[in-house]
Amino acid sequence: MKEIRENKKGILVLDVGDLLFKKFSNPIPENELNAVTQKANLIIDSFNFMGYDAMGIGEDDLSLGKEFLVKVSKRANFPFLSSNLFDEQTGKPLFQPYLLKEINGFRIGIFSLLSPDFFSGPSDPRKKGIVVRPPIEIVQNMVRELQPKTDLIILLSHLGYPKDIELAQTGSGIHCIFGSHLGMNLSNPPVIKNIIILQTASRGMYGGRLDLILNNNEPTLYNSATKRDLENRINILQHQLASAEAPEAQKAQWREAREEFERILKKLLGKNEFTITILSLQEQMKEDPDIKRLIETYKAQFPVAGTSSPPK
Repeated sequence: MKEIRENKKGILVLDVGDLLFKKFSNPIPENELNAVTQKANLIIDSFNFMGYDAMGIGEDDLSLGKEFLVKVSKRANFPFLSSNLFDEQTGKPLFQPYLLKEINGFRIGIFSLLSPDFFSGPSDPRKKGIVVRPPIEIVQNMVRELQPKTDLIILLSHLGYPKDIELAQTGSGIHCIFGSHLGMNLSNPPVIKNIIILQTASRGMYGGRLDLILNNNEPTLYNSATKRDLENRINILQHQLASAEAPEAQKAQWREAREEFERILKKLLGKNEFTITILSLQEQMKEDPDIKRLIETYKAQFPVAGTSSPPK
């Protein structure tokens, strides 16, 4: 973990957890274990084909327990990350606590946290053999560890949106929070104390793409949509000012507003920008033939009741 791993793709592909199973309500019945296990393996194999860089842990990923999740993590070509899950017996981290990546000389640190509040209590079978340490305590440790080694710190947060907001308000040293659990799309993500908070809907229906335009070494980023909005407002005011029908008092107000927007826009010049795009992953999108074969094989082995097997 102490060595920076170079990312030659120029892009990071990440997941924030609750990937492998449906929402947990009760232990999975024994007669469904084989199908559920094979589906989890199928998901990991698909992520391998897609070239994922890392996956954070959600509470539902523990639906078959600690041992299964550790076993399936070894099937992945990418690390499972968790900074606050520890083995109850040994006291050691259950998974890799963080990952370092380098893209075009830009050093990125990634770590992951899971909220203990998402478990139903001490008797929750998903917690068997696991200690979930307080996220706030771990955040401080991770930031201290990563800051000297990185230019950007990303948290894969399975804490829930309200906790993401609270964490950002502390100005913790993180630059981006990729959130999850509540399953909502943030198409215009908030930026709190220079921390971008992102989230996309759950169950693989959407993907969020974050693009960074870095013009300097300052740890501040603004949403490119802000610049476009200012430019649009200025253009509208220019058209209004060109109108001969408007009274002079009204034009004076428009000129004042235009000058204020121009001042704000000027302050953004040369600063670091980001854009966020929420992509709907629809059926008409091009399918990977290798992944499609894996899915067809799975459906043939475990047909859904009331549906016919795919033709051979």
